Amino acid sequence: VQLVESGGGLVQAGGSLRLSCAASGSRFSIADMGWYRQAPGKQRELVASITSGSGGTNYADSVKGRFTISRDNTKNTMYLQMNSLTPEDTAVYYCNAKAIELRTARLYEYWGQGTQVTVSS
Repeated sequence: VQLVESGGGLVQAGGSLRLSCAASGSRFSIADMGWYRQAPGKQRELVASITSGSGGTNYADSVKGRFTISRDNTKNTMYLQMNSLTPEDTAVYYCNAKAIELRTARLYEYWGQGTQVTVSS
C-alpha cells in the first residue's frame, strides 16, 4: 500500500488547511485510517482517526472543534480539514492506514511520507 499526502504548507494563525491522503494497493482493503503529527523535539501523536465501516471518528483533545477528519471510501482517500490553526499545530503530519491483504486476511500498517504544516503567529 502506498500513501500519498498533500495539502501541507505555511499559513497564518487563524487560517485553514486541508490535508489529503490517497491510498493505493489493489491487493488490499483499506481499513481504519488516521492522521498523526510530530513537532520538533516531540513524540509523534495521534491527531484524529476514522474507521472504515461506520466512519466513526476520534480526535485529540487539542484539536477537537477545530479539525475534521473524513474519508471517501470510493477513492480510498482521507482528509483532514484544519481550521483556526495556531502555531502549536506546527508539525509534520503523517497519514496512517491499516490494510487487510485480501488473499491472506492479514492486517498490515502503513505510513505516508509526511507533509509539513507551519503556522506563523
